Amino acid sequence: MVTEAVPSASRATKGLGEMLVEANLITRKQLEHAEELQRTLGMKLSEVLLEQRFVAPEDLTAVLSIQMNVPFIDLKRHTIQPQALDLVPEWLARKHHLVPLDVVGDSLVVVMADPADVEAINDLMAESGVKVQVAISIPDDIQEAIDLNYKATSEIEKEVSQLVPAVAGGTEEMTIHVAEDFGQETPVGRTVDLFVGQAVRQRASDIHLEPQRDRLRLRYRIDGVLHDVMSLPLEVHPLLVSRLKILAGMNIAEKRLPQDGQFSTAVDDREVDIRVATSETAYGETMVLRILDKSRFLLDLTQLGFRPDVLAKYQQMLASPYGLILVAGPTGAGKTTTLYASVNQLDRRERNIVTIEEPIEYLFKDINQIQVNPKAGITFASGLRAIMRLDPDIILIGEMRDSDTAATGVQAALTGHLVLSSIHGNDSAGVLSRLVNLGVDPFLISSALIGVVAQRMVRRVCPHCRTLYERPEEEQLAYEQEVGERPAKFYYGAGCNFCAGTGYLGRTGVFELMVMSEEIRKMQLAGATAAEIREQAIKEGMIPMIRDGMLKVKEGITTPSEVLRRVFSVT
Repeated sequence: MVTEAVPSASRATKGLGEMLVEANLITRKQLEHAEELQRTLGMKLSEVLLEQRFVAPEDLTAVLSIQMNVPFIDLKRHTIQPQALDLVPEWLARKHHLVPLDVVGDSLVVVMADPADVEAINDLMAESGVKVQVAISIPDDIQEAIDLNYKATSEIEKEVSQLVPAVAGGTEEMTIHVAEDFGQETPVGRTVDLFVGQAVRQRASDIHLEPQRDRLRLRYRIDGVLHDVMSLPLEVHPLLVSRLKILAGMNIAEKRLPQDGQFSTAVDDREVDIRVATSETAYGETMVLRILDKSRFLLDLTQLGFRPDVLAKYQQMLASPYGLILVAGPTGAGKTTTLYASVNQLDRRERNIVTIEEPIEYLFKDINQIQVNPKAGITFASGLRAIMRLDPDIILIGEMRDSDTAATGVQAALTGHLVLSSIHGNDSAGVLSRLVNLGVDPFLISSALIGVVAQRMVRRVCPHCRTLYERPEEEQLAYEQEVGERPAKFYYGAGCNFCAGTGYLGRTGVFELMVMSEEIRKMQLAGATAAEIREQAIKEGMIPMIRDGMLKVKEGITTPSEVLRRVFSVT
């Protein structure tokens, strides 16, 4: 039962510190140290205990629940009701770090990090006009619930309703004039801020603004999959596009030619870079915004999804003093993330690391990074030739996309440099044919190439709502072929607050690592097919990508349908 109003301090017979000591969650010495810091810093005891990592957040919250006589709500297992969200605006939830849970009778049930916050409860009653019942939960869970449940859709619609009259019946010159005059604190500025902020909080990697015959379609790509967010009046399309072009430093008057630009913005006190691309379509300019949220950027190889034995082999390859290492896969396979994580673990103190990228997505300390700029004559090939004069030890090439870049990269690997690059290819063995098609001599490939990592990104089953479900026979057969057993049920997400009802939360990689052994080098020089080389690599211990994916299914990390969707082209 959720209790009403503010918990009284008189209900607590013991102090928080004493209760934690009695529960063996902290020691007496830790409590004394925390109380000393509390007096010095003027912080709450609970804040000091968390900051010093003396107690886990879930343990502290459970004890606070008992001390304050308010229920503990596990937000991973409770569904936040829309009628409760309607009563509490986003600004109020963020100000007081709370999330509305449900409406019970004539009362609003609210989950708070601090149920004793009288100001917050008074603000809630004044805003909602109803009684307030309070509960407590883990602060990080509350923050995540706020980010996932406040989708800003109604606020976007409100701002857009003010834009339509401003552009209705206007000329193109008028639209441009309005966009140039409108700043951040205007309907168009707030609209852009709202949907960008919403996308960042929902972990989107891309925002799509797509004009259709009778509407403007807004979509977000989350965990590699596009989701419809809302439809906007077509009249606001020119204004939103113009506003974004201004932010990205693009030509606002040019509508026929594709354009690229970039700008930065702040979302919840963290800096986010936005890459913008436009192209003309039958119904007007479509625009895609790539979100580069550096606070979420993954730069640790151990977190990418490599199996321990595969990771050990890959790290051994990275320890090579010279040679070529390639990361293969289609667009969106996570190749750049793997390359960045690889570079991040290399020695920057005694070795000179230089990169050539398009674009530079993450800035590293103590690494020299060069941006491709065709207008200035800097391409991958020309930039790579310039890098060779900078006395590099390690070179990262964003992508081997043409014969000049491939030839220069291979030559660099043969002349005492460790070269890392990405390349488009379905699997590891197929990369050898791809290099030949780019004009690289098979003998040079055999001499330079250390190994190839082929990869895809698959969505992870949401850990908060995963449940065993019976699945179709084709999924069972595909799993059985790789793992050797045939369960009827697999873990899938049921859908909850934390995964926005999708059943998936985050992504992981599935990999196959082909090391260039002496036998594979001989086969490559003899003109063996990709299938023959692949078969030999498997004999030598390579785990195919499809099998790596199904092993992750066995561990409950992902699902058979997700593996088949992303890796179906690899047999």
